[in-house]
Amino acid sequence: MFAEVDVFISNYTLVDPEVYQLWIEGYSSTEAVTLLKQKDNLMAGIPLDLITSDVLDHYRTYSLLERLLHTPPKLSEQPTFQLEPQSRSLLIEKYYSLDDSVARELFGKKFNARNRKDLDEVAEKTGVRLKSCRRQFDNVKRIFKAVEEMPGNTATNIKQLFILSDELAQKYAAVVFIACLRFETTKRKLQYLNFKDFYECSQAIMTNWTYTYQHAGPEYYDTEMDKEFLLDLREIRYLLDKEKEIKCLVTIRLKPTMLDRTYQEMDASFRSYWRSIITIATSLHRTREMRQLFLELTERLIEPWKLNNWPRDQVAQFMQCLTQAVLDLEVPRDNQDIRCLWDRYMQVVTICLLKMYHN
Repeated sequence: MFAEVDVFISNYTLVDPEVYQLWIEGYSSTEAVTLLKQKDNLMAGIPLDLITSDVLDHYRTYSLLERLLHTPPKLSEQPTFQLEPQSRSLLIEKYYSLDDSVARELFGKKFNARNRKDLDEVAEKTGVRLKSCRRQFDNVKRIFKAVEEMPGNTATNIKQLFILSDELAQKYAAVVFIACLRFETTKRKLQYLNFKDFYECSQAIMTNWTYTYQHAGPEYYDTEMDKEFLLDLREIRYLLDKEKEIKCLVTIRLKPTMLDRTYQEMDASFRSYWRSIITIATSLHRTREMRQLFLELTERLIEPWKLNNWPRDQVAQFMQCLTQAVLDLEVPRDNQDIRCLWDRYMQVVTICLLKMYHN
């Protein structure tokens, strides 16, 4: 008599962080072996074929895991690979890592097959390997499709669906927001701006100019602009007639602290700067003008300030004084909303100008 015995052998899947990082960065197994030999003195006495076999084994495992990484929650549900929680987190966070330089190049692009084929240009420009660029492009496309029509906070949605850290989820949320609103980011005049600049600007806009500013609940989107607020901003035209009063308040406050040459230039060009800030505000309700926001700020304000060598701290002082001057202004009772509109508008514009102003 022979007894039938079912045997089940299990073992935790080992994740080597160093080898996994090389796989993430798009190195082939051969290149990975060479780099490991060069970097790690501990491998000096280990036969090359043993190192090669180990790296190949890891690479095969990561390739099999990749399909599951497209839907991160499946990693904890599937029985094939036994992974410790720490290993799962490492796999997901590294796989969805996003290089700032690559993310900057993805701004303004549609996430389609044609642009995926053109990633060799992105790889050449950023110095990031093509395979890694494709991974990042596919991840952005996957996340964008998953959350673009989901109500609620975009970063929270990304974090829950893809089990990412707060920091990484926020980065993807910025990319999704820029793509949803189709902001102009590709013009030559904007090429000096990096990912962190756009990240900070998008965070400010999402926080202050979308429906989630005054509304709570899962039905509100932080990728949808608050149309009522943008329409109400047209009332700020009222402030054009208050130019002399505002200029007087601003110059009194800035004269003791501003450099003489900057003060003289500000005094002479105040009308241009003042009208530019008001004009941008009153046109944001039009979709096209909203998309051109970064370009408008650059052409109307940043370029003149740079031309006249304004230091960044003087830009900050000017914007702070300008904001406060309007808040201190006496306005009729039927125009009290002006202060709230102005403050909400200037919070974003100030952040954007300071992030975009590179000395």
